[in-house]
Amino acid sequence: MRLLAILLLLAPSPAAAFLARNGMEAVQVGTTEIGVPFDSGKMDTDYWCAAGDFAQRALDLPVTTRLWRASPKPRGAGDGILFTLDQSNKAEGAGLSQFGAGPRDGSISIGQAVSAHCRIEIPFFNH
Repeated sequence: MRLLAILLLLAPSPAAAFLARNGMEAVQVGTTEIGVPFDSGKMDTDYWCAAGDFAQRALDLPVTTRLWRASPKPRGAGDGILFTLDQSNKAEGAGLSQFGAGPRDGSISIGQAVSAHCRIEIPFFNH
């Protein structure tokens, strides 16, 4: 399953891919997996934003739903990131550093992924 998900991340994105509020694409690649293809110049937190936004708006999941990174660290050059909603599929040690309350299992809620990591990007147009 993980190999299939990685291959899907490397393939060209489908026309129907979800466009997150930060301009990145996200796609469901399994029952509980969300793939965010590589996007040049983006930080890892931007990938969390796209996965969280997809889970919240496309899958209509509650904001309290937990999200884990399924791709191991470090992310290779040109690689996207695979996320999971299933704790048993998480990559050990690949979560974000956490401060404050909440579980210390490498996950964040999809609400936190969106509220803390989504920056709306306004494209620059030359007229």
